[in-house]
Amino acid sequence: MITVNLTENFFTLFGLPECYEIDFVALAERFRKLQHTVHPDKFANATDLDRRLSVQQSARINEAYQTLKNPLLRARYMLELKGFDMADDTDSAMDSEFLMEQMQLRERLEQIKYSADPINQLNIVNHEIDAALNELITKITDLFNLANKDALRVVYDYVRRMQFMMKLRQEIQMLDEEYS
Repeated sequence: MITVNLTENFFTLFGLPECYEIDFVALAERFRKLQHTVHPDKFANATDLDRRLSVQQSARINEAYQTLKNPLLRARYMLELKGFDMADDTDSAMDSEFLMEQMQLRERLEQIKYSADPINQLNIVNHEIDAALNELITKITDLFNLANKDALRVVYDYVRRMQFMMKLRQEIQMLDEEYS
């Protein structure tokens, strides 16, 4: 049985450089190869130990793939690799301008239900959020490339902003389903 080192970081597991910019084609290709090698279906008639190892390795590969392909999860993971604990995020201070923008977006979402064309309004807000997320991703990419502690502190703040934006995007998707 080919084994996957369960302690390797996700970038090493996929044979990718440890940087925020990802070659998604290489990521997907390596994912398919790794999964093909360790997928539990291939070990249906193997020993209990080999089946358990296969399940563990397959789960680790899936977790790594989901983390690396998602810009928010990838940034959080990279910060954790650099010593920033995103799980213990007790710092609730945020830029007041950003918080005001968030409140305004939430108010706009609340007003959509009174709109004559809620789907169109949802699309407009969703495009604004996509633009803001793309801008954050560009900034995060540039800052990770600087690879210094000051830049990483700013990335930390941008990741927290990205979390707000992703949550808004999810709310828009739920509203879209409600209106569709």
